[in-house]
Amino acid sequence: MPAPETGPDAGAIWHHGDPLGEQRAAADGAVMVDRSHRAVISLTGGERNTWLHSISTQHVSDLPDGAVTENLSLDSQGRVEDHWIQTNLGNVTYLDTEPARGEPLLAYLRKMVFWADVVVAPADLGVISLLGPRLLDPPVLEALGVASLPAELTAVALPDGGFVRRMSGPDVEFDLVVPRDQLASWRDRLTAAGVRPAGIWAYEAHRVAALRPRLGVDTDERTIPHEVGWIGSAVHLDKGCYRGQETVARVHNLGKPPRMLVLVHLDGSADRPTTGDPVLAGGRAVGRLGTVVDHVDEGPIALALLKRGLPADTELTTGGESAVAAVIDSDSMPPPDSTGAGRLAVERLRGGAR
Repeated sequence: MPAPETGPDAGAIWHHGDPLGEQRAAADGAVMVDRSHRAVISLTGGERNTWLHSISTQHVSDLPDGAVTENLSLDSQGRVEDHWIQTNLGNVTYLDTEPARGEPLLAYLRKMVFWADVVVAPADLGVISLLGPRLLDPPVLEALGVASLPAELTAVALPDGGFVRRMSGPDVEFDLVVPRDQLASWRDRLTAAGVRPAGIWAYEAHRVAALRPRLGVDTDERTIPHEVGWIGSAVHLDKGCYRGQETVARVHNLGKPPRMLVLVHLDGSADRPTTGDPVLAGGRAVGRLGTVVDHVDEGPIALALLKRGLPADTELTTGGESAVAAVIDSDSMPPPDSTGAGRLAVERLRGGAR
């Protein structure tokens, strides 16, 4: 079954006939999800990493070979414009991002090259994501043609081109990034090794349960990195100037982000709300809904950007014409706000002035 045409995964496979069974296999066995609709960009040239370091949020000037990280591009107000997974391997830096952001990101990067020794080009590569503990079994290693799978946030080259990388997190998750003309043969090879095909639904359920935001779905035009947990994973707080850095530093040192990303459980007896629906408390809007998905264990769940400081036991509703009850998962709440060094200094000064 194809993914909804109105969603960000149009053209991809939503499920292969058993969406909840595919999710169960992702948790207990091994599945592969064709995410080849993602856009992949390559950077070559001797200055590619120092150049990218100067225009993005992550510290990437001296990434070692095989390193994997997340990275962002912000606007001048510190709001997120682009998010990508970055892999540095074999004198090439690969960026893969949301399907709809491939062309805009490519155009932006080319515009920013100036006189640097960097060549920015689309890469004819596709992404296949692998989920599940059985990926570590010998038949899968044999199918991949590697002696061992890479460590977390590292990548190794594959014998016939492309690479395999391990993503971060407590679950077993890898990405194959391979030439597009090899995608079909990779699917056949992995199926023969016992890896079950699964659709985007299974991947999205896994991602939402792990509280991992998706650009343009769980973020909006006002999102800053602090709100969705990208500080650290995609933003380095000790690096040189880049567009939007002032906002990043100010919020970190002096203020608090206005919103927080949380997991919410939805009333399963009602129609499913949709991404972008307002979240209400006592009839007043306190946030927006992001990804909505039915999870094999958790039932209907969603990510939501809510007003920071909202108590976990707040009674919430969302949805369009018919209200759907929503409950914040308390385990997804961010830790209590700590006062930054800058704010402490200001408070000490104010106290001394008295």
